[in-house]
Amino acid sequence: MAKTIRWGMVGGGIGGFIGEIHRMAARLDGGFVLQAGCFSSDAERNRLSGIELGVAQDRIYNSFEAMAAQEAERSDGIQAVSIVTPNHLHFAAAKAFLEAGIDVICDKPLTTTLAQAKCLADIAHESGRLLAVTYNYTGNAMIRWARQLVDTGALGKLRLVQVEYAQDWLARDIEQQGQKQAAWRTNPELAGRAGCLGDIGVHAYNLARFVTGQRAGRVLAELERFVAGRQVDDNVQVMLDFGDGLRGALWASQVAVGAENALRLRLYGEDASLAWEQEHPNQLQFTRFGEPAQVLSRNSAGYPVSLQHLCRVPAGHPEGYLEAFANIYGEVRAALQCGSGDYPGVDDAVADLAFIEACLASDEAENRWRPVPH
Repeated sequence: MAKTIRWGMVGGGIGGFIGEIHRMAARLDGGFVLQAGCFSSDAERNRLSGIELGVAQDRIYNSFEAMAAQEAERSDGIQAVSIVTPNHLHFAAAKAFLEAGIDVICDKPLTTTLAQAKCLADIAHESGRLLAVTYNYTGNAMIRWARQLVDTGALGKLRLVQVEYAQDWLARDIEQQGQKQAAWRTNPELAGRAGCLGDIGVHAYNLARFVTGQRAGRVLAELERFVAGRQVDDNVQVMLDFGDGLRGALWASQVAVGAENALRLRLYGEDASLAWEQEHPNQLQFTRFGEPAQVLSRNSAGYPVSLQHLCRVPAGHPEGYLEAFANIYGEVRAALQCGSGDYPGVDDAVADLAFIEACLASDEAENRWRPVPH
C-alpha cells in the first residue's frame, strides 16, 4: 500500500476537537494527504483553517455541496472525505459525496435517525462506494484480540455482557456557559434526540457488538436528565437481550463525577471471562473458571500474528486512543487500495441507530421491553 489517498474534510476547522483527532489519526497512519476541505460554515474561519492546514485556496470550499461537485470533476480530485461536523449535517454531507462517487469516512453516529442511516446504506451499496464510521475503539489491538478469543471459543458459550462508558464533563450545565462542544451535543436539533445515548452509549453498544459478534434483539432502557433544563439524556441504563441465552447491561453517563473516559467491557462465558478498560488499553484480563486471572498484553505469549500490524510501537510502550483511531484509518486505506479492510462500516452504523431508536422507544413506553429492528 505505497500510494497515498487524496483526502478532504468537511468540518474540523482550527480550534475544533474531533477534526484534529481525525487529522492526527490520518497523519499517524501516514497514508492520507489533505488536499481539500470545507472546514467551517463561517467563511473567514473556513478560509483561515484551510490556509493553516496547507490547503490550496482554490480547494477551500464554502459549502460541502460545491466541494463534492467540483472535486468529482477534477482529475486530481479527492478520493475520500472525512465528515466531522455536528451530527445533524452528517446525512446531507455523506449523501452528497457518495452520489459524487467519493468514498466517505464519517464520525459517529452516522446520522440522527435510523431512516437516514438506511438511506445512506442503500446509496453506498448501490454505488459500491465505501462508507466507514469511526468507532475508533474497535481499532485497539487488544480489542481485536478479545474478539478473536470470543470467536475461537476461548470463553465457551457467552452468558453475560456488561459494558459501560462513564464521563463527568456534563455534570454541570456548561452548555449555558458558552462551552461550544456541550452546546451542540445537548441540542436535539444538532445532535439528535439521543444525548448521552447517541454520543457515548452508542460507542459502548458498538464495542459489545464488535467483540461478541451479536446484536441485541430487544432492549429495556431508562434515559435520565439529571441536569435541570437539559433537553437530552445525560445518563442511560439499558438491559440487553441478545437471544440464545445471552443477556447484558449497558450504562452510559456524562454526569458521573470523577469519571474521565471510563469505557469498560466485561464478558462472561461458561468457561472463562475477559475484561478490558479504555483507560488501561494495552491489557486484557482473562480468567478461566477455577484458575488465577491472567493479564494479557501485546507482549503475551499467544498474541496473534495476524494482529501484529495493529501494533505501532514496541511492547511496553502504551498504545491507546490515537493509535486505535489510526488503525481504523489504516483499515480504510487498505480497503480503498487493496479491496479489503476490517473497518466499521455503514451496516454497523445502521445496527447502532436501530439500537438507539429502540432505546428511545423503550424509555417513552415507560421502560418496557422493545424490539431492536434488524
